[in-house]
Amino acid sequence: MSETLLLVIFIVGVAFIFDFTNGFHDAANAIATSVATRALSPKAALTMAACMNFVGAMLGTEVASTIGGGIIHIGDAGTAHEGLVIVLGALIGAITWNLITWYFGLPSSSSHALIGGLAGAGLAASITVHWTVILEKVIVPMILSPTVGFIAAFVLMKIVLRLLANASYKPTMRRFRHAQTVSAAALALGHGLQDAQKTMGVVTLALVAGGFHEDVTDIPLWVKIGAALAISLGTYSGGGRIMKTLGQKIIDLDPARGFVAEAVGATVLYSTAYLWAAPISTTHTITCAIMGVGATKRKSAVRWGIAGNIVTAWVFTLPASALVSAAATWLLLQVVPL
Repeated sequence: MSETLLLVIFIVGVAFIFDFTNGFHDAANAIATSVATRALSPKAALTMAACMNFVGAMLGTEVASTIGGGIIHIGDAGTAHEGLVIVLGALIGAITWNLITWYFGLPSSSSHALIGGLAGAGLAASITVHWTVILEKVIVPMILSPTVGFIAAFVLMKIVLRLLANASYKPTMRRFRHAQTVSAAALALGHGLQDAQKTMGVVTLALVAGGFHEDVTDIPLWVKIGAALAISLGTYSGGGRIMKTLGQKIIDLDPARGFVAEAVGATVLYSTAYLWAAPISTTHTITCAIMGVGATKRKSAVRWGIAGNIVTAWVFTLPASALVSAAATWLLLQVVPL
């Protein structure tokens, strides 16, 4: 077995580990609101989210193509080993940032950690980084998706409150609690659709770099299934630290607000995946949707200090993961024979 093939196998394994960390890091995105409002038990919510993540991962490849071919030009690498080292360095940066933010319970973006990792690795190896694509497909959506999530959730919640102003509280909340099983499933499906595709793109990038595949936009079936399984297993393993932040620390959620936040978050995820092929952050979208529904109570209902800590983590995600991956790539280029 050649050294290149062994390196490809190793990197594919690391990519699936990243996918697993993505699952347990972002599991809270889909289920925190349902668990917080007692619409679902934690075990039932995790099982549902894992299953829907798997299904969602199999529903498209548009985002995978953006990650695989849109962030860096792997063809600029001088050798197959150099190209593979670049991909490995990107994954190290993304996984490191995922673990740091998970440890501190901050719902940062695994998507942006991976994109920052690719950009940092590309810079360290002096290959082409597609900054225009990063601006159009990453930076702009990074700003728009949370903004749309907040505004849409705020407006929709206001409409719901007006329509149900004279409804009995307890029966209404009971119905919304049942409805949350559907909205949480829809959000978990969108999470799989968005986030598993990013790992698919990286694995395919590694296959192309190693000379075992030709087209970064053509995702092999086994890659789809592997990424779907990895994120589903990661999701099932849970993410209690972040779940507590999203479900309890930002606002005190009730079933109606939980349903609206999940419905808005899922809609944004589907729209950007299919209409824009943009790898947006599930974390950013649902967090801002939660803030939006919370703000309909009163301004002080949202714990803006916690929200500020989360936004700070968002701002640092791209540069921090890029810095770690650049350092890792530089070191690997010194020790791995090219």
